[in-house]
Amino acid sequence: MAATRNSRRRHLETSAWGALLQVHARLVPKLDGDLKRTTGLPLAWYDVLLELAGASDTRLRMSDLGERVVLSRTRVSRLVAEMETHGLVQRDANPDDRRSAFVTITDAGRRRYREAAPIYLRGIAERFADRLADEELATITAALQRVVEPADDSGDRAGSRPA
Repeated sequence: MAATRNSRRRHLETSAWGALLQVHARLVPKLDGDLKRTTGLPLAWYDVLLELAGASDTRLRMSDLGERVVLSRTRVSRLVAEMETHGLVQRDANPDDRRSAFVTITDAGRRRYREAAPIYLRGIAERFADRLADEELATITAALQRVVEPADDSGDRAGSRPA
C-alpha cells in the first residue's frame, strides 16, 4: 500500500513540475515577443525595469538586482550595461562600499516601463490568467509561495514580485 502511495505521489510530483516548466517554456517566449513587437523592449529588460521601478528610491545595489530579477540572473551585469547604453538605467558607484554599485532607473527607463507594463499585463491575462478561475489562481499562488518561502529563508531568493 505504501509503495502505491509513493508511486502515485511521485507521479503527481513529476506531473506538477513538468506542467510548471511547460507553462514557463511556452509563455515566456510569447511574452518576450509581445513586448519586443510592441515596445522594442526584450522581456529581460522589462524584468530589470520592473524591479527598479518597484524599489525604494527606484534604485538597487547591483547584487540586490541580481537576486531579484527572474529571467536573467547570470547576465545582470551585461543587461545593465546594454540598458545603460540605451539610457534606460544608470549605474553609480556606492559611496559606502567601493566594491558595489547602484543601478537606478532613468526617466527614459520609467517611460519605457510604463509603456510596456500594459502589454506585459495583457499578455499575462490573455495567455495565463484568463484560462483559470479566481480560486485556481489563488491556489497556484499560495502553493508556489510555499515552495519559494523556505528558499527565501535560507538566503536563496526566488523572488515574488508584482507586475
